[in-house]
Amino acid sequence: MEIATARLILRPPRLADVPALFAVLGDAQAMRWTRIDASLRECRRRIVAHERRRRIDGYAPWTVVAKADQRIIGWGGLYQDPFEPGWGPEVGYVFAPDRWGQGFASELVGVCTTLADDVLRLPELRGFAHPENIASRRVLEKAGFGFVRAVPEMNRLLFRRGLDGALAFPPSPRSTMSPP
Repeated sequence: MEIATARLILRPPRLADVPALFAVLGDAQAMRWTRIDASLRECRRRIVAHERRRRIDGYAPWTVVAKADQRIIGWGGLYQDPFEPGWGPEVGYVFAPDRWGQGFASELVGVCTTLADDVLRLPELRGFAHPENIASRRVLEKAGFGFVRAVPEMNRLLFRRGLDGALAFPPSPRSTMSPP
């Protein structure tokens, strides 16, 4: 399924996308807040693992294409993480650094929340942000995600957005990481 927004085309990844996606998923600056793919093979492995989850769950990250120039500029969407299982449905995204600050993450997350609420009827979504990644934290907060707690073993902050608007669990008062 392909989805078009005002400025983006969101589509399932193709094997031919791997080199362009690796230019983002293997870029140290783009991936400085998360796990970087060290090789084309690792990138392909990530994409294939998520595509397996698409067959199970009905959703997985998309290749993100800019309508204006038809260039692959990122990867993201709804997913159940095959590498960090057990967190439930998540929203995640990564964009080429030359596309940061242009509202593409907010546009993508808006599609994700609409799909989760109106089509998939997911009771909740989660999102993670590195404590120092202020921009990503703001994207999640603007989309209605609330801070839940720090996850020190992942060096991430956990955010949640539910259909009912309530947090699943209260923020941890013992956290050693800075809340938003």
